[in-house]
Amino acid sequence: MTQHLVQVIDAESFSAATSVSRETMARLLTYEALLRKWQGSINLVASSSLAEIWNRHFLDSAQLVPLAPTARSWVDIGSGAGFPGLVVAILLAGRAGFRMHLVESDQKKSVFMREVIRATGAPAIVHMMRIEEFWTGGEVASPDIISARALAPLPRLLDWTSSFWGKDTIGLFLKGQGAAAELTESAKNWIFDSEAIASQSDPSGTVLKLWGLRHANTGLER
Repeated sequence: MTQHLVQVIDAESFSAATSVSRETMARLLTYEALLRKWQGSINLVASSSLAEIWNRHFLDSAQLVPLAPTARSWVDIGSGAGFPGLVVAILLAGRAGFRMHLVESDQKKSVFMREVIRATGAPAIVHMMRIEEFWTGGEVASPDIISARALAPLPRLLDWTSSFWGKDTIGLFLKGQGAAAELTESAKNWIFDSEAIASQSDPSGTVLKLWGLRHANTGLER
């Protein structure tokens, strides 16, 4: 796994590294301003990460976009303050038919994300509910992408979402140093194809890309 770290320290270097449009950067700057404003009263992200917000949060999220070149239906679970889902939605605002579904049970974080969506026009919907409620509610059938960041170990993520995977669904999960161990543990109960992609924002990070998910016991439904 070759490391391809991108040097991002502020909005200007993020813009240079990602080659996003002026309109997209304006939306991301609006997002940043709202995050900093709301952070004073709501613990949206670790305060220590604000000094590196464009690398730790925006670039970390944005690196998923090239991994889903044709996605139209995307579900981000445990979205928190909107990373990675809301950043992805802003970056893909120009993709015809694209819709991001942000699943978050915390009311204050959900209200924050809705305010960012209102202010930026991002093609996203916030579902203020637990992950289990979202899947059983039939909100989205077999999304193109399922993503999560810093939410739970991979085996638990697969348990939560497996019934929702279609034959073409791809999982994109931002992970830290334990990615390999999580893959090994997941393989005890699940069969899948996978690729470990070195993070562009974190020297110890990995993006786990999974597809073809099915239960190892063929007698069980996913």
